[in-house]
Amino acid sequence: MIVPMLHVDLLATAGAKEQALEALRSMGAVHLDLSGAGGAGVVAARGRAARAERAVRVIRKARESLEYADTLTLLPCNVDGVLKLEEKRADSEARLAAAEKEIARVEPYGDFDPALAAKLVEKTGGRLRDVASLPDPLPAKSLSELRAEAAEMKGRLLETVSALAASDEESILSQYAGLADALAFEAAKEKMEASGAVAHIAGWLPAPREGEMLAAARREGWGVLLRGREPGETPPTLVEPPRLFRPVKALFAGLGVSPCYDEADVSVPFMCYFSLFFAMLVGDGAYGALFLAATVALRRKLPRSWFVLLTVFSSATVVWGILSNTWFGAALPWCASWPTVRWLADPSYRNMMLLCFTIGASHLILARLWNAVCRAPDSTALAELGWAGVLLAMYLVVNTIVGIFPAVPGWGAVVGGTSVALVFLFSVKPSELKTRGAELGMLPLNIMSALGDIISYVRLFAVGLASVKVAENFNAMAVNLFDGAPSALGKALAAVAMVAILAVGHGINIMMAGLSVLVHAVRLNTLEFSNHKGVTWGGYAYSPFRKQARDDNNQGGRK
Repeated sequence: MIVPMLHVDLLATAGAKEQALEALRSMGAVHLDLSGAGGAGVVAARGRAARAERAVRVIRKARESLEYADTLTLLPCNVDGVLKLEEKRADSEARLAAAEKEIARVEPYGDFDPALAAKLVEKTGGRLRDVASLPDPLPAKSLSELRAEAAEMKGRLLETVSALAASDEESILSQYAGLADALAFEAAKEKMEASGAVAHIAGWLPAPREGEMLAAARREGWGVLLRGREPGETPPTLVEPPRLFRPVKALFAGLGVSPCYDEADVSVPFMCYFSLFFAMLVGDGAYGALFLAATVALRRKLPRSWFVLLTVFSSATVVWGILSNTWFGAALPWCASWPTVRWLADPSYRNMMLLCFTIGASHLILARLWNAVCRAPDSTALAELGWAGVLLAMYLVVNTIVGIFPAVPGWGAVVGGTSVALVFLFSVKPSELKTRGAELGMLPLNIMSALGDIISYVRLFAVGLASVKVAENFNAMAVNLFDGAPSALGKALAAVAMVAILAVGHGINIMMAGLSVLVHAVRLNTLEFSNHKGVTWGGYAYSPFRKQARDDNNQGGRK
């Protein structure tokens, strides 16, 4: 569900402003709008955060440029130390570049003593330049001295880069949470406006935590006004799915999407259908097993929500591999007679297309039936039932177009006609005809759009099939290379090449499968389904004012 929000106005004495913000942050319940803050305290906090980020970039760049960086023993470091090393590195690099430039200018003239040459030029009144070829101006150092200086600068540069590469960036990364806390606190101080002896700040509070806020107000001596939302106000969105589906919140955060406050919480169907889409788009049980093994191996490093999500998605892919008998692009012979394998392996691909269209129709019809339940007993609920019927009719039409059904059954025509009538009669109320009457004229186009929405689910079959075919082709390349080797030595070399081809080929295919999930699985949920459900994903997520760093050192590890 979408948790109801209360607008909170908090009053505290101006002298105790920081104490009030500390208590508010400790409670960790109020969402504050901290955008637009740009005072001196905020600028200074941003500067500290920027210096930390720059220090991490410097360490990573040094590590990338050093061939033996992986063999170095990492040592604790701090921001100031890293940035001083970076200044030293930049100075050494500049001096080396200057020395190399001077060497390139002087080298054609050979190694000579610049001081002696200057004396001779002076004594001869400059006539020496007419006889001997000398650089103009004369260098300050001889070529051998310049080369020695360049060698020294190279040594210093290598030493500095090695010191940077040996810096443990985790020492700085562990401070990020504390720096973010400091920045948010400075922004809150700026936003908490003082008028005389009273300071005021406003935000949004989840309704279930009202009692906690009132108790804090009595304890801290605040003045608090709690009220519902007024017209024109847009509260943040706090999604609280059923416990079993709560990990999907991490997926929403990762995608950067949030439903509007007035919209529905679609977490349950989103997670269910996304798991199915993930499995079909990856399309290979062996890939799912690799994902599952990697997830289990990284379980201590992954946040719990992501561990659960990846376990579910990987397991669904393994199940799909069992149902379709697809393992690294190959089929296991002893599973070929299984009913699901035979059904999905239909050479005409009609069964796979039927499955995709059925999944699409169920997904979209669910959205419309959900709308009907939410709108009942309003008359527009009948229009939503009508749209559900239109989608069912379009499902029959699509299957007829591609030859899966011989023709649209008679009952389908009745359902379609009745459903169109319901949509036409109840989508717009009589009192709204002047303002929304044009929507009825768009009905034919909207019906065709519904047809296209169902067809779009065929991407589950097309992308999954492409992934399998790519895997099959790499397998064939590897096997043909091995079979074509004429000798034992040739077969040994071919075996090495075969392993390399399989590793690279399937690695590329796995990356492409991951990309297809990000594109197609997300689209089917956030566009096709959401358009029918009425979810625009135009909200902003509830983010309470609270500490991110651990309390043990106020700059604890990342979460």
